[in-house]
Amino acid sequence: MFAVKATQHVLAVNDIEKTESYFLDKLGFSLRFRVDGWSFLSLGGFHIMLGHCPDELPARDTREHSYFAYVNCEGIDELYLDYQQRGAEIFQAIADKPWGLREFGVATPEGHRIMFGQELSLGD
Repeated sequence: MFAVKATQHVLAVNDIEKTESYFLDKLGFSLRFRVDGWSFLSLGGFHIMLGHCPDELPARDTREHSYFAYVNCEGIDELYLDYQQRGAEIFQAIADKPWGLREFGVATPEGHRIMFGQELSLGD
């Protein structure tokens, strides 16, 4: 039977050290390992592979195409508060949306965007 265990996103970054530090310090990821220009990071079942690509176009230059993940989660208000306290770049404040989700967005130093969302309970 097919089942998704986790997701792993691959990001080309110009400055792997700065981007890795941001994911660790501001977004609370943990380092799994590094190898040959790659950094493997995790936040629970959300995995990131940072690849050092110094000559590639930074994500911020792709504007709306810089979104790469939507993370469905629980405890979104606690996560939002934690990210505020850590100084993460929040480009979209937390809010209840008409499509039944409470969500917010963060961006990395190179402009990759991640949305976090939690389903609203009936009656919210």
